[in-house]
Amino acid sequence: MARYVIGVDVGTASARAGIFDAAGSMLASAKQDFAVFHAPGGIVEQSSGEVWNAVCTAVRQAVSDASVPVDEVVGIGFDATCSLVVLGEGGQPLAVGPSEDPARDIIVWMDHRAIGQAERINATGHAVLKYVGGRISPEMETPKLLWLLENRPAQFHAAWQFFDLADFLTWRATGDLARSTCTVTCKWTYLAHERRWDASYFRAVGLGVLADEEFARIGRNVVDPASPMGTGLTAQAAAQLGLRAGTPVGAGMIDAHAGGIGTVGADGDAEGCLAYVFGTSSCTMTSTRAPVFVPGVWGPYFSAMVPELWLNEGGQSAAGAAIDQLLAMHPAAAEARRSAEGAGLSLPALLAGLAAQKVVSPSQAAQLLQGLHVVPEFLGNRAPFADPQARALIAGLGMESDLDSLVVLYVAGICGIGYGLRQIIEAQALAGAPVARVVISGGAGRDDLVRQLLADVTGKPVLATEADEPVLLGAAMLGAVAGGVHEDVPAAMTRMSHIGKSYAPVGGEIAALHEARFRAFRQLQEAGRAIRSATPA
Repeated sequence: MARYVIGVDVGTASARAGIFDAAGSMLASAKQDFAVFHAPGGIVEQSSGEVWNAVCTAVRQAVSDASVPVDEVVGIGFDATCSLVVLGEGGQPLAVGPSEDPARDIIVWMDHRAIGQAERINATGHAVLKYVGGRISPEMETPKLLWLLENRPAQFHAAWQFFDLADFLTWRATGDLARSTCTVTCKWTYLAHERRWDASYFRAVGLGVLADEEFARIGRNVVDPASPMGTGLTAQAAAQLGLRAGTPVGAGMIDAHAGGIGTVGADGDAEGCLAYVFGTSSCTMTSTRAPVFVPGVWGPYFSAMVPELWLNEGGQSAAGAAIDQLLAMHPAAAEARRSAEGAGLSLPALLAGLAAQKVVSPSQAAQLLQGLHVVPEFLGNRAPFADPQARALIAGLGMESDLDSLVVLYVAGICGIGYGLRQIIEAQALAGAPVARVVISGGAGRDDLVRQLLADVTGKPVLATEADEPVLLGAAMLGAVAGGVHEDVPAAMTRMSHIGKSYAPVGGEIAALHEARFRAFRQLQEAGRAIRSATPA
């Protein structure tokens, strides 16, 4: 009997499911969108019920499209954004914001309502913070929990469980309340290298109630990613997903980290390899044998991605979303978007193709910029400055309003993303975690032009896996291990992921151009910080 596994990836606005064989080949995939609710004050919310329904729809469609008998599906794995799910008794959703809508029970990862709480937590200087790069982010869960306690105390105290979204999915699938080492270590301050929560941290920041109840609502049982959850799919979940009851379910991961295991093992050596997940936001992940403390870069986290290795995690709060925001401001964007839709493309994909047509080689696209510089920090700087107050800057923008100028703006934005990536790589190297190569995944990084520009900007080879959907593949690896297809995560990484393309950085005048542009990028960042410090809020 053939054996297949399912990977489920829950991103910012959709759920995707993929069917894979034991060698990592994807037979079929399906996608189902869900709503994202925005409100003033940095509020971004979702519905866990709608997310679960989207997951079920995507899984059923993918299985149907693959024509795979359900009794040959031997495992399923989940990944998701690091969003906070708040459930009352019996798993009922609780409203997490001023809408008072209980269906809106998720505080999305990009929600920045807890900036003030994060700043107060950082002011404590607690020792736990050294494992998040020295400063906690409002995108993490303890600032969000503190915001709930202070602003929605009734909901906080009525909550039965607080879940990271990936852990919610495995609970919904199996009834098992165990949390993943990946989620609670990276976003909740669990100390995986010591296998414990630090009660003194929760008391110091104002969340002592969670310590007093011995962490019953955020996870007493913490297991490694891919560990079998419960007794597999419950009868109810199996019926909703269109699978058989008892199908093994692996403990989940954050979406970017699933992309990490779906890529970094492809060339046989996770060390010295930076996994770069370039999606709505971006995430950088580097694995080391010993812990490395990098100011402004999250971690080091033990066994949060690759078992027995320490993880440093950085990234950009807005990456693909920053490009979208940048393009939306241009006068030609609306017409170009219509053209893209007519061609069955996204707007960035259309512009990447047009940029490639203007040059002999993708590297030469940087020569189109003519003094246009973009620091695309629309949603702050996640790393290496851990500055949620940072904002985007543009220099050298003229009055051109045609399609050609939109293409140039797109290229400038991609270069800006690349310079931010280079800053993270250089900060890590300075701290003792050098990067030799970058393995890319994520929808915003699929184009050859983008990959070559990132190689040129960073001065590092950029590798891409054979898999078109490495994040889905990483989630499927979790199911493959839980279902006994592969003995452990490293084995699944080696056997299911393979390098497809590589992009070497160019030298000469292009490299010199990027050096000059990188200096300008840093000068703009410094100017932005100086202006903020000199201007009353």
